[in-house]
Amino acid sequence: MAHPLMPKGTAVWLVDNTTLTFKQISEFCGLHELEVQAIADGDVAVGMQGLDPVKAGALTAEEIERCEADTNAVLQMVKPNIPQPKARQKGARYTPVSKRGDRPNAISWLVKNYPELSDAQISKLIGTTKPTITSVRDRSHWNSANIKAENPVGLGLCAATDLEKAVAVARARAGTVHGPKAEAPAPASDVPIAAPPPMDLPEETPGES
Repeated sequence: MAHPLMPKGTAVWLVDNTTLTFKQISEFCGLHELEVQAIADGDVAVGMQGLDPVKAGALTAEEIERCEADTNAVLQMVKPNIPQPKARQKGARYTPVSKRGDRPNAISWLVKNYPELSDAQISKLIGTTKPTITSVRDRSHWNSANIKAENPVGLGLCAATDLEKAVAVARARAGTVHGPKAEAPAPASDVPIAAPPPMDLPEETPGES
């Protein structure tokens, strides 16, 4: 449940100007019921100016009257009618302008230390483009003479956890993650040699010594 922007100020106003119960106010403001009671007793938020939730657009007067008439009712916040910010679409990571000059160094480090990473993974990690990665790989970048391999985590271009996840995925795809090694065969000297089969001896005839 969403709560008002200034919960304590809103609670102060509701305590002073309505007959809502402590429970109703605490649930709406996201405060503990005992804290609302302390506000009413003057032990908490002393001297704090109350914030009118009706003027702030968080409640309507009709909603307050409805909950005053029914102590079991729950205050419902007014749904905002202003446009909400849209979630950022998935794509390359944004890199601050001040750090964009470090991206070739980071690409060089990743290509050198983790060749299993794909261009798409590197692009997403540090917010660069595939043509830039290709130019660093084949040393056709315009500033190749000054590129120095540097860890992108130390440069602040990506988080260590993101790098670890990308490397783990790349190694899993490449099949470079091996399971336990199989036991090596025993040395030849330790293998028991089978005894030769018994030879058939001629039977003795009676009377022969």
